[in-house]
Amino acid sequence: MSETGPDLSTDLLGTPRLYVDVPLAADAVLTLPVPQSHYLAQVMRRAPGDMVRLFDNRSGEWAARIVTAGRKAVVVSIAAQISPREAVPDLWLCFAPLKRGRIDWVVEKACELGVERLLPVLTRRTVVDKLNLERLHAHMVEAAEQCERTALPELAEPVTLAAMLKAWPAERTLLFADETGGAPLAAAMAAAPAPAAILIGPEGGFDAAEREAIRALPQCRPVSLGPRILRADTAAAVAIGVWQAVAGDG
Repeated sequence: MSETGPDLSTDLLGTPRLYVDVPLAADAVLTLPVPQSHYLAQVMRRAPGDMVRLFDNRSGEWAARIVTAGRKAVVVSIAAQISPREAVPDLWLCFAPLKRGRIDWVVEKACELGVERLLPVLTRRTVVDKLNLERLHAHMVEAAEQCERTALPELAEPVTLAAMLKAWPAERTLLFADETGGAPLAAAMAAAPAPAAILIGPEGGFDAAEREAIRALPQCRPVSLGPRILRADTAAAVAIGVWQAVAGDG
């Protein structure tokens, strides 16, 4: 029977919080994957009877009690749901892949700030043409675990700029962070219908032909992020933060 009441809430103070790519449900018993099992048993030294918080990016966050704690396998019993999966604003981040370290930071912050979808876009000046999506997903998971998120962004396969523009959804506004200028982002958003996406270029910026193609898209709204020149990773975080402050879920 699922646990309820104040005792469970007290038990959860200071408990580890982990993402598992397994559907969770009340009273279910499951064996955690090896990485999570190792973390709980060997790193956190958790034992049978201890509590852990789990979220699955599907149904929300759950409290679970450890049944057995082996070196490579921890078995838990789901005790009760703590919260449903959070609502996520309908915002995409389209960005040119950056060097390792900087792209990890972008993905991490986008997850923290509540982006629904991440779309890597290959441009003429993109310095990285191959992405380790598994590593980027791991960074998103770590950010979600630490920041109490119950939802992860969708991480799409990289596409070329031309392919992205050709397949762009008719109903989605594209807020193009153009270093050559545009309306202030907050002002542009007031006139731009939702849903929306933010487009950030590579370190060297878009070339003239790419900029012209982007601006030719009917859904495009060129925007400015202010008078200062921002690095691509900084521009992504700033743009998402402004969008969330104006139109996000507060």
